[in-house]
Amino acid sequence: MATIELQNIAHQYDPQQGSPYALRNLSEIWQDRGAYALLGPSGCGKTTLLNIISGLLRPSEGRVLFDSVDVTELSPEQRNIAQVFQFPVVYDTLSVAENLAFPLRNRGLPKAQIESRVNEVLAMLDLSDRAESIASRLSADDKQKISLGRGLVRTDVKAVLFDEPLTVIDPHLKWHLRTELKKIHRQFQHTMIYVTHDQTEALTFADKVIVMYEGSVVQIGTPPELFQKPQHTFVGRFIGTPGMNIIKVNLRGNSAMLNDQVITLASSYGLTDGPAELGIRPEYIELSADRGLRAAVVAVEDLGRHLLVRTRVDDQIINVIARNGDSIPEVTRLNFESDKLILFRDSRLVEPRTV
Repeated sequence: MATIELQNIAHQYDPQQGSPYALRNLSEIWQDRGAYALLGPSGCGKTTLLNIISGLLRPSEGRVLFDSVDVTELSPEQRNIAQVFQFPVVYDTLSVAENLAFPLRNRGLPKAQIESRVNEVLAMLDLSDRAESIASRLSADDKQKISLGRGLVRTDVKAVLFDEPLTVIDPHLKWHLRTELKKIHRQFQHTMIYVTHDQTEALTFADKVIVMYEGSVVQIGTPPELFQKPQHTFVGRFIGTPGMNIIKVNLRGNSAMLNDQVITLASSYGLTDGPAELGIRPEYIELSADRGLRAAVVAVEDLGRHLLVRTRVDDQIINVIARNGDSIPEVTRLNFESDKLILFRDSRLVEPRTV
C-alpha cells in the first residue's frame, strides 16, 4: 500500500504542436489505504491521470511520489501496482484458475499459498464453479471478472488501479461486483483508485470522489459533500439524477433577482451586486399554488416512485421532484427550501458570511 503524491502534474500529448493540456497543474495527496474514484465525463483527463500514476505515461511536467519516493521515471512493474483495464486482459488458452495464479507464480510464491489465494478470489468473484474452464470459452462478463481477479489476487501491491472496469459487465452484475470491491478494500486495505464516468459506481465504491472537469480537479469529497455542497456548478449538475438546478440570477444585496421575481436568501454573502448562480436540488423544491416563483410546467416524467416535473421560469428550465399521484397544474409556483439554496459566482461556491 502507498500514499500517492502528485506534485505539479500537467500533461500535453503533443507539446511541440501546441496541443491543449489534457491535465492542468494538479497537486494532490491521496492517503495510504484509501479508496478513491476519479469521476468525470469523457475527455476530462481521468484516464490520463490514472496512466501517469501507473507509469504507463510520463507527465509533461511534475513528479509522482509513492510514500515520498519519486517514481516518475519508473515503469508499472517497478512501481509494484496492479491495473485493471476497461476491456478484459486475459490469457485465453489458460483456465480461470491459471489466469489468477499467473502473477503469483511469477513472484515465486509457494504452491499452497497460491492455491489458497486463488480459491479465495474465485469465491469473491463467484467463479469457483468455472475454475477449470478455459478463458476463451467464457463470456465477456466472466473474462472481465478474471481481469478483476488478476488485479486483486496479489496482496503485496502498492496500489490497485481500475480504468472503467465494469463497462462490459452486464448491468445486473455491476451492483454485485461493486459490493465485492468495497468488501475487498475493507478486508485488504489496498490503496485503490477507480476511474469511471458513472456517478453511481463512484459514489458506492469510494470513500472520497475526485471530480474532474476539463483536465482539472474541481472537488474532492465524500458522496454527501458532493451532493449537499458542490464547490463548482459542474459538480452540482453532474452529481444527482437529475442534477442540481443552476439558476442564473442577479444579486442585489440579500436578494437574488430572476428578472422581476425575487428570491430572498437566508444568509448574507458580502458580495457586490451583479450576476451569480443559485443552486438547488430538485428534491428541495415544492410545487405550490401561492408561494414562490411563477413557473410554467413544460413536461412531466413518471419515474415510478416519483414524478420529474420540468418547469420553465422565463427562459430557464428548473427541475422538480414531486410525489407520484400529485396533481400537476400547467401554471404553478416553485417554493424553495431556503436553507438548501447555495450561491455560486463565476461557477465557484460562495460561502455565507459568519457573524
